[in-house]
Amino acid sequence: MKKLFSLMMTALLIWAVTVCNAAEKKSDEIQFDEKKLRDTKLIDAGAKGIPVIVLRERLEDITLMGEPVVTQQQMVNFIKRRNPKPKLNCSVEHIVRFYYAEAGREGIRPDVAICQAIKETGTWNYGGDVSPKQNNFCGLGATGNKEPGATFITPKTGVRAHIQHLLAYATTEHPKVKIVDPRYELIEKWRPQIFGKIKTWTGLNGVWAVPGNQYGQDILNLWLQAQSPDGSKQSLEKANQQLAENDDKASAYVYRGLVYFSQKDFAKAAEDFKSALEVDSELSAAWLNLALTYEKLNQIDEAISAYDEFLKLDPKSELGHYNRGHLKLSQNKFDEAIEDFHRTLEIEDRFVDAHNEIAIAYFRQQKYLEALKEIQFAAKVNTTNKVINANKEKLEACVKK
Repeated sequence: MKKLFSLMMTALLIWAVTVCNAAEKKSDEIQFDEKKLRDTKLIDAGAKGIPVIVLRERLEDITLMGEPVVTQQQMVNFIKRRNPKPKLNCSVEHIVRFYYAEAGREGIRPDVAICQAIKETGTWNYGGDVSPKQNNFCGLGATGNKEPGATFITPKTGVRAHIQHLLAYATTEHPKVKIVDPRYELIEKWRPQIFGKIKTWTGLNGVWAVPGNQYGQDILNLWLQAQSPDGSKQSLEKANQQLAENDDKASAYVYRGLVYFSQKDFAKAAEDFKSALEVDSELSAAWLNLALTYEKLNQIDEAISAYDEFLKLDPKSELGHYNRGHLKLSQNKFDEAIEDFHRTLEIEDRFVDAHNEIAIAYFRQQKYLEALKEIQFAAKVNTTNKVINANKEKLEACVKK
């Protein structure tokens, strides 16, 4: 009898503890104001990227050293399209001029080096550990855990340090001017396995950035975007001449399609990209461009199908997964969209707009706590993203005090 009584008391105690824990947990749960939620509309980060030219050589073969293919004016225009108000301590024209002068002297490709700076700084929007006042355009010494890295007195000195750091990877020849890169000699002395031994941009994967599996490819994809023609009469004349004279008809159709895209004649652009695919059905650039064009035409199903084909050829494209997820989100295919956004983040964990879109998907599913956690995490990853900060503020305003 005593044993039975003891078991009953033990069971009662366990039940009481369980009830108390449940009550405590419930009291700690975030509660939302339903009326405020109904009146809240989160901001969509939108699709990303612009159409690209055809590159007939492998990205893996593009060398650190070489001549530019993008003009200085093209690069100025490219930067301003991506960020009309970059946080620079000089004009966009000056920063481009510094890169072409410093890289030109040392033999590094200036146009690709600028694209690396664009990737590292978020087109000079920053948001990580490095601040604009440091004139540190490539994350020199910024090793994470709130370590801001090196500071340079002027933008020109910051550019010089960036180019010298690239030179340390590309060749054992010392810079032609005084070394200002604080890590150049560290690489020379302590990392002989890489000093002068990295010859290509994709060779920086896992070396400049860790894990950085697609680091070089991301830089080169920006470089391809920077080469897109404008919508001028001269560009159209050049495109028609290429079609008449160039044996590579697929590339020529893509080039003219890019001109039409710049002119916002999306119907003609789509026709040219389709013509390119009739010549070469495995031309990934044409599939990407066609997907972006269909989106402009609001042909969502066709755009998703084009992204499907593009991702078969380039499954590691975070841009492709993100944009396809964005389109699926517009169709309320939440699980499929979230899957694409997670794939984006697996490829590039700093692609914070993917977190924003995941938060929107959760919000539309009325998973408000998940949405809040997602957007708060994104705001920690990038502190200056205006869309994310606005959505964080909106969601936090819905929490009951």
